[in-house]
Amino acid sequence: MLAALTGLTACGGNGPTNGTPADKPATPRQSTPTDQPTATQDTTTRAETGSLPNMIGKGLQFAQDQAQEAGFYNLTSHDALGRGRNQALDRNWKVCFQTPKAGAHPTSTQVDFATVKLEGTCPATDQGAATETPGSTMPDFKGKSVKVAREALAPITSITVNDALGEGRVIIIESNWKVCSQEPAAGTRLEGQPVTLNAVKFEESC
Repeated sequence: MLAALTGLTACGGNGPTNGTPADKPATPRQSTPTDQPTATQDTTTRAETGSLPNMIGKGLQFAQDQAQEAGFYNLTSHDALGRGRNQALDRNWKVCFQTPKAGAHPTSTQVDFATVKLEGTCPATDQGAATETPGSTMPDFKGKSVKVAREALAPITSITVNDALGEGRVIIIESNWKVCSQEPAAGTRLEGQPVTLNAVKFEESC
């Protein structure tokens, strides 16, 4: 009996402990994030480029449609005569100048059409390209529309507009009237003093 117990003890020493089968396969090693291939994503946004057509001489509505077909949607327009008239009905206006010029540009570029009415004549240069901005000195408004002059001055400025022909006409549509003279003179430092503009209709002489 002692010999049998000794034999059993010897056999038990050779087997697995804690009831774990001797032939259990080893747990496979879990892969870590560093073991996995990482996909890199290029987050750099490149501006899309389009070919802007030459719209000079075209109707404003046609020019806008063509620009959009080319991928340009940031569109604006202005009065090429510097009168500040709004292009309420695009089909009644034609393009005299465009900025930028025709060619390859990012499609996010703002396209500005300088226009006149269909019956009008394009000026030699764009009179509405550089608008006056409020500042510390009085701009030179001679030849500009009363509307442009009013919009260029600070909103708190006191402005009087007179009929330069002395007929006492009421100036209602200010974009139809041009400035003949002004007070204070161009270049005068503005310090809250009232501004007087004397104007006539654009088809009239000062």
